[in-house]
Amino acid sequence: MTDGSTPSGAWARRVAERLDGLRAEGRWRAPRTFDANGPAGALDGRPVVSFASNDYLGLTRHPAVARAAEEAIERWGTGAGASRLITGSRPVHDELEAELARATGCERAVVFPSGFATNLGVLTAFGEPGTLVCSDELNHASIVDGTRLARAEVAVYRHVDVEHLATLLQANAGRRLVVVTDLVFSMDGDVAPLSAIAELCRRHDALLVLDEAHAVLGPDPAPMLQGVDAVRVGTLSKTLGALGGYAAGPAPFMALLENCARSYIFTTALPPADAAAALAALRIVHGAEGDALRTRLRGYVEQLRPGHPTPIVPVVLGAEETAVAASEALLADGLWVPAIRPPTVAPGTSRLRVTLSAAHEPADVDRLAAALSALVAGASR
Repeated sequence: MTDGSTPSGAWARRVAERLDGLRAEGRWRAPRTFDANGPAGALDGRPVVSFASNDYLGLTRHPAVARAAEEAIERWGTGAGASRLITGSRPVHDELEAELARATGCERAVVFPSGFATNLGVLTAFGEPGTLVCSDELNHASIVDGTRLARAEVAVYRHVDVEHLATLLQANAGRRLVVVTDLVFSMDGDVAPLSAIAELCRRHDALLVLDEAHAVLGPDPAPMLQGVDAVRVGTLSKTLGALGGYAAGPAPFMALLENCARSYIFTTALPPADAAAALAALRIVHGAEGDALRTRLRGYVEQLRPGHPTPIVPVVLGAEETAVAASEALLADGLWVPAIRPPTVAPGTSRLRVTLSAAHEPADVDRLAAALSALVAGASR
């Protein structure tokens, strides 16, 4: 460092080399500012309709959700001011946890500051030394990092391959076992074979950690989890349009998280406004309005890809440059669908990742469907 601002020396050279490498590989990325209140807005100043949001039901701008956040700020201020175990716990946190427990049919729930922090906390708390954690190879990065931080041994099974999972569990019979899987996978929008996985966990007395972050259209895990020790993980930032994450399950399991999950213990509590917003959204989701929003969303999925189970619709194009060019072509047409490339997805599977929302208008989805058809037809020529 020469003048307090310009880096120099070995570390500066190393950082420059890594950044140059990213550029050379075509993997340089930077945030793009989206000025919007809903799907339509301005991306770096250009008018677009976004098909890249996880706001599946459009609740980030629902008047009741916004009003709940405003009232929470008036009562408790903008931040919690401490971790939950010090002085950061507010009545709204308790209300939200009670409502989440009711919604999932579990004894208790524990709220974390983010979905990422939830997976880190759950997997490190239950992933003790001597435990084997079996993880689907396409699980979310937060699960991957949680297993890396845990002191348990980790075995990765082939994507949704129940036979491979069964082989791993059988080979480790008698050990403490944990199986962790997304319910809906975030890049392909496919669904885990939960009934078969739950049966394996039942048979081998394994704890099932189930991440339901993207399961806005189901399936409902509750009937399939009977007789299984399970921790259900979810997020407050997608379907519920707020911020945060949660774990739900048996009361003793939740007490263990409160006492052993470092990403819960050693961080400031979720801001009361976000907890209040999530609580208001949860009540909408489980009422008649929520049913109507899911029906609308389901209709958009059927319009774009009939029979697909989720609002995450991948258009796999293969080469990175092909996916990037397709994304730029859509952007020129006022449609924002980002290209997803390695390392987020495997080499050779670069894609457009479309995410649909009940907040879209029918005309938006019509435009997207026509534009994607034209792209696919052009690529096949």
